Formats: sequence, structure tokens, C-alpha cells
Amino acid sequence: MFSILLAISFGAVFAMQTAINAQLRKFVISPFLASMLSFAVGVIFLAITILVSGLPLGIPLELFSSQPIYIWLGGICGAIALTTNILLFPKLGSVQTSIIPILGMTLMSMLIDNFGWFNSIPYSFGLNRFIGVLLVIIGVFFAVAIPSMKTNQYPSEAAKKNMLNQWIWRLVGIIAGMLLAIQIAINGQLGKVLNSSSHSAFVSFFVGTITLIIVVGVMDRSYAKIKEPIKQSAPWWIWIGGILGGAYVLTNVYLVDQIGNGQTVVLALFGQITGSLMVEKFGLFNSFKKQIKPIQMFGLIVMIVGVFLIQIF
Repeated sequence: MFSILLAISFGAVFAMQTAINAQLRKFVISPFLASMLSFAVGVIFLAITILVSGLPLGIPLELFSSQPIYIWLGGICGAIALTTNILLFPKLGSVQTSIIPILGMTLMSMLIDNFGWFNSIPYSFGLNRFIGVLLVIIGVFFAVAIPSMKTNQYPSEAAKKNMLNQWIWRLVGIIAGMLLAIQIAINGQLGKVLNSSSHSAFVSFFVGTITLIIVVGVMDRSYAKIKEPIKQSAPWWIWIGGILGGAYVLTNVYLVDQIGNGQTVVLALFGQITGSLMVEKFGLFNSFKKQIKPIQMFGLIVMIVGVFLIQIF
């Protein structure tokens, strides 16, 4: 029972991380800088966690020449996905920012499992998985497409343009979800190579941080804005997004050993959707408050059933 509650709780924490990072962006302006700060805090948190556990941070140098290059690049996928979520949050809201990437994660996970990409164990695309993917797509349709069509039954030209922009952002969200699935697969393989899931998470966050430091330098050179949250007396919680992300990764590692990968994914997803609903309904972390419609709830339930079929069977 403890593991079930822990999985749901940290799924909700993951949804709240996006809301927190979106607020951090309001102070530093740059989504790249906000993402960089979140990753940097996550790196520090994971480093402290590993050192407190009595393990060294170092990695055997021979692994860099003996392993394929992609095994070290999961953090790049995570950095892109996190930055995308920061961009999506003000455009689509908490619920859509959570559920749209799930579609991308589901589709890419099926491809990875079916073809055994990234040295993963191949799983054939059977009937249960086909029905599961279909239910996820139907769930997204009810949760996203139908409410959008009802809101814009007689759209003006400006409304049509806004609808088009939203669908473009939703497509970007699907791609971000695909990158998250790739990151998970790569980190899983890296964990096997390092014989430590904690070190795998640390390497992923470290690579993501370095990537974002370079991106900030190339895109907008907004390093000076790091001080803005302090100057503007920003709430303390805008700094904890990286801690929540790091804690989410470590908790998943623990839960996979306790209740298995399938149950961990389903329960965390349930928590993630629940957390996004809470953020949007109550306007948590200074986010925009929106009313949740019954048809959206139905779509979310259908999605959960679909993911359950994919992960458990």
C-alpha cells in the first residue's frame, strides 16, 4: 500500500514540477535559462543523494570508449523535453501539458519495445498493446479535441489562427513525449552499464545541464537574469523544480524494484494526471485557473485504461 501511495504522490509531484518551472520562467524570461536552472538544481540534489549514500560520484573512464555514444546522451532528450514543457504550460495549461506528451511517450515506447531499440528487451506488438494505444489516442481525443471544438463552434479568423497554433504546440508536445520515452530507454541501459540507477539519473541530469548551458549561451545569453528571482523577491518554491524532478527519478528506481515497471508507470501516470488536474482547477503555483470538464475526465480515464493495457499485459 505504501508503494502504491508513493507512486501516485510522486506522479503528482512530476506534474507540479512543470507548473513551478513555468513560474521560474516568468522571472528569468528565458525558457532555456529556466530549464537550465531546474536541471542544475537536480544535479546538485542527485550528487548529494549519491554522496550521502556512501557511493563515489566517479565513473570508470573505460566505459566511455567501450559503450555506444548514445548511452550518454539521454540528458539531451530530457533537456529538450523539459524546455518544451515550460513553453507548453502557458499555451495549453497544466492538463494538456501533462497528457499530450503521454501520447508521444506511448507511441515511441511501442516502437522501442517492438524493435528493441537502444539495446532494450524486444516486446512484440500484440492485441492488448494495440487496443491500449487505441484507447490512449481516443482518450486524448476526448480530453483535448472535443472540448476545443465545443469551445470554438463558430470561430472567427483570429480564433481559427489560435486553434491552429494550439494544434502546432500539441504536436510539439507529442514530440517532447517521444524524447522522454527515448530518455527513459537510454537511462535504463545506462543504469545497467553503471550498475547504478542513481548514477544513471545523475549522468542524465549532468549532461542535460551542460547542454542547456551551451544552449543559453547560443540562444539568448541570459545568464545575468539568474539574479532576477532574488531581486524580485520570488517565492522560494520556484527553485525546487529540479529537486522534484530528481526525487521523481530516484523514487521510480525504488518503485520498479518494489512493484515492477508496469505498475509504477500506471500509478505514476494516474498521479501525474491527478496532479495536473489539481494545478489547473485550483490555480496552484500562481498558474491560470481553468474549469475541468466532465468529458475531459472521461478522456483521462480512457487514457489510463489504455496505458494499463500497454504496461501490465
